[in-house]
Amino acid sequence: MIPHNFVTQNCLNMKFVISSSMLSARLQTIGRVIVSKNNLPILDSFLFNIEGQKLTITASDNETTLTTWMTLNESDGNITIAVNAKTIQDAIKEIPEQPLEIYINENTQEITIQYQNGQYNFMGQIADDYPTPPAMPEECSLLTIGSQALFSGINRALFATADDTLRPVMNGIFFDISSDHVTMVASDGHKLSCNTVYQSQSSSKGTFILPKKPAALAKNILMKDDNEATIRFSEKNALITTDNYTMNCRLIEGRYPNYNSVIPHDNPNCATVNRAAMLSALRRVQIFSNATSSLIKIHLEASKMTISSQDIDFSMSAEEALLCDYSGTPVSIGFKGTFLAELLNNLDSEEIIIKLADSSRAGIIVPAIQSEKESTLMLIMPMMLNE
Repeated sequence: MIPHNFVTQNCLNMKFVISSSMLSARLQTIGRVIVSKNNLPILDSFLFNIEGQKLTITASDNETTLTTWMTLNESDGNITIAVNAKTIQDAIKEIPEQPLEIYINENTQEITIQYQNGQYNFMGQIADDYPTPPAMPEECSLLTIGSQALFSGINRALFATADDTLRPVMNGIFFDISSDHVTMVASDGHKLSCNTVYQSQSSSKGTFILPKKPAALAKNILMKDDNEATIRFSEKNALITTDNYTMNCRLIEGRYPNYNSVIPHDNPNCATVNRAAMLSALRRVQIFSNATSSLIKIHLEASKMTISSQDIDFSMSAEEALLCDYSGTPVSIGFKGTFLAELLNNLDSEEIIIKLADSSRAGIIVPAIQSEKESTLMLIMPMMLNE
């Protein structure tokens, strides 16, 4: 280890010791909040706050604030300082697992990081201008839900969110909350994902729309958490808390469309098929579809599903047949291949059920076996077949 003489000469230096791998992992997770161009230069930095043996790190883009905390191996003072995110992330991630000794000069804001074979020196900055997220009102609603159930619902819904400047309410995940279950819905008008988790508790019924970016951040912090998460929400903000993170974010304001009204409940033609086999066939056939429309034709009849595509401009086509369990009249329907592949990718059941009415109405895809703890429904709008 490098001699400490140069850092002990100034009594204003405080020191703390932390695991390099833990620090790097937490920085990489919360660093996803930070955007490349900030209106406030201070938001290019992490906020480090040390009190006793606890280090709290915050990252923000002024609409979403993500905070994590860790117990330090050693600490000899309290301090709050802003640390450039790119500098410390890039430096720490290349260091193998070992204790890092970090010194901060409280007068000059100089930071020294010592590790086994070297050291870094760079400048922090005074953190007085770092924005504080709005506090949640006392009358806010509270939702308690298993972290993995929340992760599953967000993960299955996120791909279906829109990028619609005219209808911003579609650019997030809609949470429809009852006392003992919560439904997470997302739709871009072409596809819809609806996921209901039955093991949850809420202080009251309520709804909110979680924007796409905070939803993606929440998915990352929930991925490896096996305990419960809590969501406190008001009309404008939500606070999501797990064992190691809190996220305060601004919600999308507005009225979400009635998703139940667009889900058909009378599709009589049902096919049960192996999901992985259908997805593989779809990927092969899609290569020969028109690049602009990505139109895929699905024809269903007794015990057989035929997936086909063609591109007239380049005189090419493809067709593949799959075995399936089908009940109903023969039907042909067109779907956008990329949308259909997304739906299949976001289901994890071995077999799926495809429910159709005719070529002009939405198709429903559900797992053949639904869990007692949650249920999933995917909807996809059809495309016109040139027949």
